[in-house]
Amino acid sequence: MADIKLTINGKACTAPAGSTILEAADLNNIHIPRLCYLKGIHKYGACRICVVEQVSPPARNLQAACVVEARDGMVIETNTARVREARKAMYELLLSNHDKKCLTCSRNQDCEFQALGRELGVEDSPYEGEREILPLDVSESITRDPNKCILCRRCVSVCRNIQTTSVLTAENRGFHTVISPGFNLPIGSSSCTFCGQCVVVCPVGALRETSHKERVLKALGDPGKYVVVQPAPAVRVGIGECFGLPAGSCETGRLAAALRRMGFDAVFDTNWSADLTILEEGTEFLQRFKDVLSGGKAVLPMMTSCSPGWIQFIEHNFPDQLEHLSTCKSPHEMFGAVIKSYYAKKIGKKPEDMYVVSIMPCTAKKTECARPELSNDGVPNVDAVLTTRELGDMIKSMGIDFMDLPEEQFDSPLGLSTGAADIFGVTGGVMEAALRTVYEIVTGRELPFPNLHVSPIVGLEQIREATIKLENVKPEWKAAEGFEVRIAVTSGYEGARKLMKQIRAGESPYHFIEVMGCPGGCITGGGQPRPRGDIRVTRQKRLEAIYAEDERKPIRKSHENPALLEFYKEWGEPGCHLSHEYLHTHYVKRGRYNELTDENFTIKD
Repeated sequence: MADIKLTINGKACTAPAGSTILEAADLNNIHIPRLCYLKGIHKYGACRICVVEQVSPPARNLQAACVVEARDGMVIETNTARVREARKAMYELLLSNHDKKCLTCSRNQDCEFQALGRELGVEDSPYEGEREILPLDVSESITRDPNKCILCRRCVSVCRNIQTTSVLTAENRGFHTVISPGFNLPIGSSSCTFCGQCVVVCPVGALRETSHKERVLKALGDPGKYVVVQPAPAVRVGIGECFGLPAGSCETGRLAAALRRMGFDAVFDTNWSADLTILEEGTEFLQRFKDVLSGGKAVLPMMTSCSPGWIQFIEHNFPDQLEHLSTCKSPHEMFGAVIKSYYAKKIGKKPEDMYVVSIMPCTAKKTECARPELSNDGVPNVDAVLTTRELGDMIKSMGIDFMDLPEEQFDSPLGLSTGAADIFGVTGGVMEAALRTVYEIVTGRELPFPNLHVSPIVGLEQIREATIKLENVKPEWKAAEGFEVRIAVTSGYEGARKLMKQIRAGESPYHFIEVMGCPGGCITGGGQPRPRGDIRVTRQKRLEAIYAEDERKPIRKSHENPALLEFYKEWGEPGCHLSHEYLHTHYVKRGRYNELTDENFTIKD
C-alpha cells in the first residue's frame, strides 16, 4: 500500500498506511509523550498521555495518538495549550492514586512515570482523595506492589500476547481495579513461570524482582561462610548498561574484577558449568539417539532444561510430556552442586559452610534455587540469586567505580570456559554448543558450518530449524550413517506452546529441541537492565556481542575445555553415577491435562 501524507506541527510527514498517529510522529522524529504505549508489545490508549489535537478533519475531542490511525491529509498538533493541559491533568490524576514513595522505590531515578512528570512540568497533584492501600504480593521471584501500579496494562499484554501465559489480568472494576492473577490469587500460587518479562516492561515499581541483596550481604559478612559467586553468560553483555554503556557492550573482565572487589571468596564463572552441561546433556541425547537407532523406545525429541521459566511452563501446561525434558540441572545449579561437593572437598570445607551466589539475567532462577529437588544431602545447590540489575545496584552501593576497574580473569580451575559456553546466553546457543560436541563425537569432524555457527538456527525468529545429516561416521556409530537429525529452536512460550502441541499430537518431526523462556533467550531475561528504546534493537546488539565473545575464545568446543577434562578425571565420565546424583534432577507435574477437551487446569502442588 502507498504511504500516506499528513501534517504534524506544520511539518509535512509521510508514513506507511495503517500507521497510528504516534507511529507516524516517531517515524518523522516528532516526539509525543507517552506512558502505557510500548512499541511492538502494547498499545491500549489507557493513560491518555499521548493525546493530540486533530485540526483537520476537525475532531471535537483530543485523540489518543497510540491507537488512532493516521489518515491521508490529516493535520495534527501535538503541543497546543489544550493538549498540554489535558496531559498534565491526566498525569495529576494518575499521581493522586500513587503512593509517591519515590525515595525508597527500587525504580527511583529509573522510573518512566517519574521522568514523565518532569517532562510535563508537574510539581504536585491538586487531587487528594481516598486511596485503597493493598498488601504486597511477594513470591520467591517477583514482588507485586499494587499501590504503585498505574493500570497501564503493559504487563497484561506481554503476559498474554508475547508469552501466552495470561497469568496477569485486570480484576474488579472502576476505583477497585487491580492488575493481578485471576481471582486476586498471590502470584506464587498461580501458574506464573516467573520469567519476569512483566517486570521488564513495567514503567514503575509495581513489579520488581524479589531481592536477595540482603541475604548476600549477610553471607559476605559471616566469617563462617565461604562465599562463591558465579555470573551467567548473558550477564557480561548486560552489566555495562547499568553504568551507562551502550547495549552490546561486553564487560567480562570488569565483571570479574567487580565481583572480586565485593569480597567474594572465589569468583568463578557459570560458563564453566555451561561446558559441563554440554557434556552431560550431549551424553544423554546420544544415549537416547543410540537407543532409537537400535530399535529401543527412548523418548524423542529430547528438550533442553536450562531455562527455569520454561521448566515451570511445561510443568504447568504440559505435565503429561515431562519425559521429553533432559534430566540435566541448569548450568548454575550444576555449578552449585559441584562447588558444594567436589570443590568443598578440595579446600577442606563442609557443604553447609559453602554459600553459592549466582548472578543471573533471570528472575525465574530465584524460584529455581528454592526448589527442594535442586539440593543434595539437604543442602541447596545455590543459596541466592542476584539479577544483573541487583548486581549493578550493589556495585554502586559499595562505592566500586566499575568503569575504573581493570580487566581481570575468573579464578581457576572453575573459571575457564570455551566459546560454546558463551553462546548459552542467546536463543539457539545451547543447541549450537551441543551440536559442536555431539557431531564431533559421532563423526570425528567439526560441524560443517562456517565459523562453527549453525546458521539456520542463528537469529531471533520465533521457531528456527535445521537438519544435520550424519555421513562418514565413526565405526562405533555405523548405525547412524546417513541419518538426518532434525533440530528446532524457540524462545518465548508462544513458540514453545506450538512445539509442545506437535509433540502431544504425535506429529513432531524433531529429535532435539531447545527452548528458552524469554524471547531472544537470556540476553533479554527478566533480570537484565531495562532496554532504552526499542527492545528489539537492544536484543540484537546483545546477541551480536555474545557471538563476538564466543569468536574471541581460543577454545570454542565444550569437550575441549582442559579444566573440564581434568575435572572428569576425578569425577568420572559424563552420565556416571556421581553425575546423576549431583548434576541431574526430576520435574513436578503442576498441572492436570484433560485429553478430551485439550485443556490444562492448574492445581496446587
